[in-house]
Amino acid sequence: MTDEVKAEAEARATRCGFVALIGAPNVGKSTLVNALVGSKVTIVSRKVQTTRALIRGIVIEGNAQIVLVDTPGIFAPKRRLDRAMVSTAWSGAHDADLVCVLLDAKSGLNEEANAILSKLETVAHPKILVLNKVDLVQREKLLAMAQTANERVRFEQTFMISALSGDGVAVLRETLAKLVPPGPFLYPEDQMSDAPMRHLAAEITREKIYSHLHQELPYQSTVETDSWKDRKDKSIRIEQTIFVERESQRKIVLGKGGATIKSIGAQARAELAEITGVTVHLFLFVKVRENWGDDPERYREIGLEFPKE
Repeated sequence: MTDEVKAEAEARATRCGFVALIGAPNVGKSTLVNALVGSKVTIVSRKVQTTRALIRGIVIEGNAQIVLVDTPGIFAPKRRLDRAMVSTAWSGAHDADLVCVLLDAKSGLNEEANAILSKLETVAHPKILVLNKVDLVQREKLLAMAQTANERVRFEQTFMISALSGDGVAVLRETLAKLVPPGPFLYPEDQMSDAPMRHLAAEITREKIYSHLHQELPYQSTVETDSWKDRKDKSIRIEQTIFVERESQRKIVLGKGGATIKSIGAQARAELAEITGVTVHLFLFVKVRENWGDDPERYREIGLEFPKE
C-alpha cells in the first residue's frame, strides 16, 4: 500500500468514542454538551444538581462521532438520591474512552474541585482539563489554576472556554474528534441524543419547574411522561405527571388558581414544539407520592442505580 493510498484510507476511517464530562455542580457541563452538539439535549438550570442520569449528546465532527456523557455534578452526598447521582457520575468516568474534567474558572480550585482532582487518580482513561467561564477571570489567575491542576493530575491537554458564549468550544470539539478511538459510528448520523423523546420531554418540564420555583420547591420532585401520542394531524399529545412528596409542595407547583402550572406548561410546550417541529398538546398533572426518593422503581425510571444504604 502506497503512502497516498494509506493516507486516503486513514482519512476515510471513522472514529467513535464516549467522552465523559465530570465536574462539580453548576460548572457548566450541560451547557457545554448543548454547545458541542449544537442543540438542546440536556437540562440547563441555574440551580445545582439538575442532571440526574447519564444523558448522552451525540456530535459528528469530520469523520468522528463523539458520544458525550453528561454526568451529575460531583459533590458531598447527603441523601440517598445524592449518593446515587455521585455514584453514577464516577461510573460514567470509569466507563468512558476519554474524560473531560470541567472546572469553574471563577470558583477556582475550591474544596469541590480539589476533591475531584484527588479522586481522578482512580480513573485510568486519558483526561483533558477544561476551564470554563474564562471570560469572567483574569488571565494570570487562569494560568496559575491550569498549572496547579496539571501538577496534580496528568492531563493530555488543557482548554480554556466559555460554554455559554461558545468561545473555544469549536477547538475542543475538533480535539475530541481526534482523540476518540478508531471505530464505526454507534448511532445514526442525524441523531443528537440517545435519550428517548419521552425522557427528554420530562427533563424539559422539570427544567421549567426549577426556573419558576427557585428556592420554594426542594429537589424531591420528578416528572414522568405517561403518554406520547402522534396524532393524525401530525401534532403530538403528551401527558406528564409531576410528582412531589407532600401536599404543600403540590399546592406550590399548582400556584394560585393554577397560574404556576399553566406557566410551566406553556414554556415546556413551546420548547417541545421547537424541538419536534410540530404542534404539541401538553397536559400536566401534579400528584403527591410520599417518599419517592426511597423507591427503587423511581430510580430505575430516571436511569440511576438505587443505593442500598
